[in-house]
Amino acid sequence: MSKQVLVVIPVEERHKEYLENIGTGCVFTYTSPKAVTEEELANAQIIIGNVSAEQLAKAPKLEWFQLNSAGSDAFCKPGVLREGVLLTNATGAYGLAISEHMLGVTLMMQKHLAEYYVNQKNHQWKDEGTVTSIYGSTTLVVGLGDIGGEYAKRMKALGSYTIGLRRTEGEKPDYLDEVFTTEHLDELLPRADFVALSLPNSPATYHILDERRLRLMKKTAFLLNVGRGSAIDPEALNRVLHDGWLGGCGVDVTEPEPLPEDSPLWDAPRMYITPHISGQYHLQETFERIVRIAGGNLEKFLAGEKDSMKNLVDFKTGYRRR
Repeated sequence: MSKQVLVVIPVEERHKEYLENIGTGCVFTYTSPKAVTEEELANAQIIIGNVSAEQLAKAPKLEWFQLNSAGSDAFCKPGVLREGVLLTNATGAYGLAISEHMLGVTLMMQKHLAEYYVNQKNHQWKDEGTVTSIYGSTTLVVGLGDIGGEYAKRMKALGSYTIGLRRTEGEKPDYLDEVFTTEHLDELLPRADFVALSLPNSPATYHILDERRLRLMKKTAFLLNVGRGSAIDPEALNRVLHDGWLGGCGVDVTEPEPLPEDSPLWDAPRMYITPHISGQYHLQETFERIVRIAGGNLEKFLAGEKDSMKNLVDFKTGYRRR
C-alpha cells in the first residue's frame, strides 16, 4: 500500500532505512516540526512525530498520527483530529529513562545529596543529619503505565513494599505487592513513604493531590511527579512545604510550564525541580524505542491490521485502549 509518510522526528540514515524497508513503495518525507511546510502537511497520510494541533488542521488527508510522546491529551480534544484518524502514542519508550531519573531523585532527596553538593560549593564540611532507606519502605505508585510500572520494579528490587493505583481493575503484576483503583487513594496516602505520580492530564487527574490529600501523606514522605504538573495544586504544595510537611518533593513537571521565575516553588524548602527533561531524547535508547514502535505500527497499518497496532489511544480517556 503506497502512502505519503511525513516523519518529523530526528532520524538518522539507519532509521530511514529501517522505516523505508517496512514501507516499501511509500513516499517518505523527512523534516522537523518547525521546518515542515504546508504542502508537506497537506499531502501527508501518515505522520510520525509530534506536530502541533494547529499544524494538524492543515493535514486533510491524514489517516494515522504516530506520536513521539507518551502523553496524548493535547490531541484528544474535540476537533483536533478528524473522526476516523488513528492516534497512537509512544508509551513503552520512556519507562527506562524516566524511572531511572525518578530513582536518582528519590535517592538524592532521602540521602540529602543536593544539600551536600551545595555545601561542597560553599566549601562547608557539614553533616546534614539522618537519612532513610528504600529498604523496608512503602511506595505508592499512582498511574501504572510504562513509567510507573518501571519505577515500581526498581523500588521493589531495592526492598520497598510496592502498592499500585490504577483507573480500572486488572491483574496484579509481580512487581506490586498490592494494587487498587483510584477511589482508594485517600486510604493509601497515609501508608506511603514514597508517592510517585505518572498521570496524564485529564479532568480526573487535575489537582488530584490538593492540600487535603497532601496532608494525608506522612510528614516525612517523599513525593515525585513526572506525569503532568496539573496533578498537584502548586499553591497547596508550597504551603505544606513551608509548614514543614513532606520530607521532599521532586518534580520534572510543573503547572504551568515553564515554571515562572517568580513562582514561590523555586525557593520552597525541600523542593527539587527539573525542567521536564527526564524523558525527551536525552537517553538514546528512548529514541530507538520510539522508532521501533513507529516501525511496528507502520507495518501493521500497511497490512490493514489496524486493530493490532500498538498504543492505540482512546480519545475519550486519553489512555491506551485496553
